[in-house]
Amino acid sequence: MKTVKVVAAVICHSLKEKNRIFATARGYGEFNGQWEFSGGKVEAGETPQQALVREIKEELETDIKVGDLIDTIEYDYPTFHLSMDCFWCEVIEGELKLLEAESARWLTKESLYEVQWLPADITLISKIEKLM
Repeated sequence: MKTVKVVAAVICHSLKEKNRIFATARGYGEFNGQWEFSGGKVEAGETPQQALVREIKEELETDIKVGDLIDTIEYDYPTFHLSMDCFWCEVIEGELKLLEAESARWLTKESLYEVQWLPADITLISKIEKLM
């Protein structure tokens, strides 16, 4: 099975005070309407952190600071294996503009389960909940 290496930004209000996180709903494909953390594929020669800065600029037209690694999610979808490095991030410049996503929400610890997460992303939610 093919492995796809990706990164995901768990954008929080502040790296010091993680009281809200930013999630987006997919606007395309098989998982249209399901929720995820923004990010994307790591390209040849990039570190995960460099890939995340590039992807967030492309998807949300925003500059971020990449913080600590939260976890690496390993998940088998029917046609590929996903390896996803998930990092805490915060906005350092710009406003979050949805260039690819259908919708977005700031979620609190109490509202984390109000959206339908993608299968790989939901595996991270309980860990985030404990860290908020």
